Amino acid sequence: MSLRIALLTYSTKPRGSVVHTLELAHALYQLGHQPCVFALDKDGQGFHRQVPFSTCAVPAQSCNSNIDSLIKQRIGEFVQFFSQRFEQHSAPYQVYHAQDCLSANALALLREQGKIAHFVRTVHHIESFRSPYLQDCQEKSIYQPDRCLCVSDVWQQVLKTDYGIEAHRVINGVSDRFSAQPDGSETRVANAYGISGRPIYLTVGGIEPRKNSIRLLQAFAEVRQQQPAAQLVIAGGATLFDYQDYREQFMAVANAHGLKDALILPGVVPDEWLPGLYRLADAFVLPSVKEGWGLVVLEALASGVPVLTANQPPFTEFLSQKEACLVEVTDVGAIAAGMLSISQPNLPMLESGQAIAQRYSWQDCAKMHLELYQQLI
Repeated sequence: MSLRIALLTYSTKPRGSVVHTLELAHALYQLGHQPCVFALDKDGQGFHRQVPFSTCAVPAQSCNSNIDSLIKQRIGEFVQFFSQRFEQHSAPYQVYHAQDCLSANALALLREQGKIAHFVRTVHHIESFRSPYLQDCQEKSIYQPDRCLCVSDVWQQVLKTDYGIEAHRVINGVSDRFSAQPDGSETRVANAYGISGRPIYLTVGGIEPRKNSIRLLQAFAEVRQQQPAAQLVIAGGATLFDYQDYREQFMAVANAHGLKDALILPGVVPDEWLPGLYRLADAFVLPSVKEGWGLVVLEALASGVPVLTANQPPFTEFLSQKEACLVEVTDVGAIAAGMLSISQPNLPMLESGQAIAQRYSWQDCAKMHLELYQQLI
C-alpha cells in the first residue's frame, strides 16, 4: 500500500534535520510512496534544491520581537496553514511526521483540535534553553508525539533515562552524489569563493556555540603558524536562533589573530556546489560539542576527505581512530594537532572512512521509517 506522508521541518534552507527530511522523502518516493515536505519559508524563495516529490513552502513572516515570540509565531504559522488546508478538504495524509520542536508543537495542537489522529517526531538532539517558554516547547515536543524516533544511540538513551521514552532508533544516510570523483565543478566553486590556499580546512554548519566555532578558529590560528597558506572554509547559514553575540566574539578572535584573509564564509552554498566544495577540501573539521548524528561527517567521508571530529558520541558510535581523527574538543591544542595530522597526504584512514559511509543509505533509512509508520496506522 502506498502511504501519503506529510513530513514537517522548520526551514527550506539546508540544515542537518532539513537535509535529513528531504533525503528521507526522496527515498520514500523512490519506494513508491507519496511524501510531501512542508517547511517554513522565511524569504519566499522556496526550497534550496529541486526534488521529484511534492513540497510545500509554508509562508513565515518576519518577527522583530524576542525569541519566545518568534517561536510562538512559527508554531502558529504551521497551525494556521494546516487548519486552512483542512477546511478545503479532509486530512489527506496517513502519517504526519515532525522533524523538530516547532512542527511537533504545531502537530500537537492540530491533534488536540481533532484535525489529525496522531503524529510522529524525530528527536535529532535536545537543546538546553534558558527561556522557560522554549524549554516547555521542547518538553511538549518530546512527550506529546504518539511515537518518538531518534538517529543515534546516545539520544535514544537520553530519551529513555531523562524522559522515560522508548524511542525508536533510525539511521541517517549519505547520497551517492557525494564521491571522491571530480566532476569539473571544483574550479568554479574555488573561483566563486576565493579558495586558493593549501591546505584547505572545511566545516559545514555555520558559526554557533554547538559547533564549537571559536575553539576551531583558535586552533586554526595555531595551525597557520606551521601552514601559513592554509584557509578555513565555514559553510552554512544562520539557524533559527540568534547567535549574534557568539558570531561577534568569533569575528573578534579572527581579527585578533589576523585571520581575515584566511577565513572564508560563503554562507549557504548552492546545493549543486556542495559536492565540489567537499572535494576541494584537504581536511574536514567538525569539533562539535553536541550533535544529533553529524550528517556532514558522512558526506565528507563519502567524498574521500579525512575527518576530524569529537571523541564522544554520537561520532564514536560509527567512527574509530582508524576512520577519523577523534579529539577532545574542549582542548584547542588537540584540535590544532589533529588538523595538522589529517592534512597530510596519503592517509590510511581515507579508505576506511569511505567504507564507513557506504554502510549508510537513505533507502535503508526509509525502510525503517515505513515499518514504524505501518505499526502506527
